[in-house]
Order: sequence, then C-alpha cells, then structure tokens
Amino acid sequence: MIACRKVFTETLLKLARVDKEIVAVTTDARGSVTLDEFAKELPLQFVECGIAEQNAVGISAGLAHSGKKVFLCGPACFYTTRSLEQVKIDLAYSQNSVKLLGVSGGVAYGALGATHHSLHDIAVMRTFPGMNVVMPCDARQTKKLVELLANYSEPVYIRVGRAAVPDVYEDDNFEFTFGKANTLLGGNDLTIIGTGETVYHAYQAGLMLRQRGIEARVIDMAFIKPYDKDVILKAAAETRKIITVEEHSQCGGLGSIVTEAISETPVPVKIIGIPDENVIHAKSSEIFAYYGLDKTGIFNAALDFLNWNTPLFIKT
Repeated sequence: MIACRKVFTETLLKLARVDKEIVAVTTDARGSVTLDEFAKELPLQFVECGIAEQNAVGISAGLAHSGKKVFLCGPACFYTTRSLEQVKIDLAYSQNSVKLLGVSGGVAYGALGATHHSLHDIAVMRTFPGMNVVMPCDARQTKKLVELLANYSEPVYIRVGRAAVPDVYEDDNFEFTFGKANTLLGGNDLTIIGTGETVYHAYQAGLMLRQRGIEARVIDMAFIKPYDKDVILKAAAETRKIITVEEHSQCGGLGSIVTEAISETPVPVKIIGIPDENVIHAKSSEIFAYYGLDKTGIFNAALDFLNWNTPLFIKT
C-alpha cells in the first residue's frame, strides 16, 4: 500500500524534471504533502508560502496566468474554507489553470478532529462554474491523473487522503478518461457507486455480496465534476437500486449528484456518508466503521436495501 499524496508528488517530480514550466506551490506543508524531495531537487520550480493559504492561491493564479503549469498542494480543510473566496475568484471565475491538491480530505488523519475534517469540500467546489473535481481511489489511478492534468487547461480540485490505501486496480491496464467512470464489477441486482477511498470498500463489499448470490454492480466515480451521467442513468435503468458511498457529508456530495442525475426517472437511492452532525472523535478507520463506510457497513446496507434478513455484523 502507498499513500496517494506520495504517488502524486513522485509523479509530479518526474514530470517536472523534464518540463521546466511545472511549478509546485505549498503552504508550510512540504512534509505532509511529501514535497520535500521536489523542493530539494528543483528549488527554482518550487514556491513556499508559509501558513498563508489565501496568498498561495493568489500566487498560484498569477503563475498560471503567466504560463506556468501550477500544482498547489496543501491541507484540504484549509484550502476549501480559509481561502475559498480566492479559489472561487482567482481560480474558477478567472479560469487560471491551477491544479489544487487537497491532502487529508474527508475525515482527518490521526484523530486531529473537527478543525481538520474536510467533509464539505465536494459540495462547495462542484458549484463553482469552471472548476473540475476529481477523487482518485488508489496509487495507480493517482499516477494516471497527474500525467493527465500536467497539460490540462482548466482549474482542478483533486482530493486525496493522507494514509496509505490498498490497490483497487491490479495493474496499469485500465481506462482513465477525463469525466468518465469505471465499472469494476458487473451486475443487475443493485449498484454501488463509490468515490475516492470508499471505492476499495465498495469493491470489497461487492465481492462479499457475490458470496451471497447477489450480483452488485460496482462503479468507481473518480470524476465528480464533470461526472459520468450516462453510467448513472444506465445503472438506474438496469439495476433499479443505487447505493452511494462517500467520505463526505451526505449533503451535496456524490449522493446528491446521483439523485440529481436520475431526478427525472427516479429509483431508490441510499446515501452512505457522514450525517449532518459533528463527527465522532476517532481514527479514520474507526470513523469509517462507525458510519458504515467500510466494506462491512456497505455489505450490511446492501442486504438491508434488498430486504435480506441476514446481515453479517462483523468488525474489520
């Protein structure tokens, strides 16, 4: 297992060695974002702004406006709150091609608590015209994403966690097209749609359901904006039941996107996410288990959704 943030910066460094127009900007987060090696090797392509996220967005916008390929990296919780106006105006409205990497997105790593949770960011970012939103699920997908974005001409918000994550994709032989979802498992009994780190758990739950004779379709919705409406409509028509799983508030995120997509031809949708309450103070894995975001929680939710009476309550 490897953290997506580490793969992101390793791939960025590899590209920046060749392309001198690539610039990395951060805010006292070289260690947490894993940009130390980049800063040491390519100091002329690196900008350290200190703890000043608002300034960092403005600097990044200026660099992008002058032709640089800018990757702004730092804690998701600060860039989507403290500097949100700058993101809205300097990046989205002004269409400056800054790739904003939000690290430690979702529930805070290491039980840092409410100040470091970022459970609103998808709901906010996707409402800005001109802003793209992506949540890669594992290291291989993250690598493909950085390579895809190096020459992309629009602003993009990328959200990853901090901890190492298991592989969803076994090798690099998979499609990764901007705005398109990937179907990991076929099936017509119901659909499970995950994004980011929940995709692994959705996939594992799909495998567990197969052991009960339930053929669940599992979809990796890495691109939140633009999102793959066609694959959602197809799943709704063919499976008639959808579960969404997200490390985000139940308000305004993946679940909202899916229900919006099928609003004219609705089917039942169960949204698994963080409810509208203050999150329990615990490790991220414990939070996942508590709110049913892990494979066991998704498995049990699917059985309940299908009116099966024998859920499997186990700790993982």
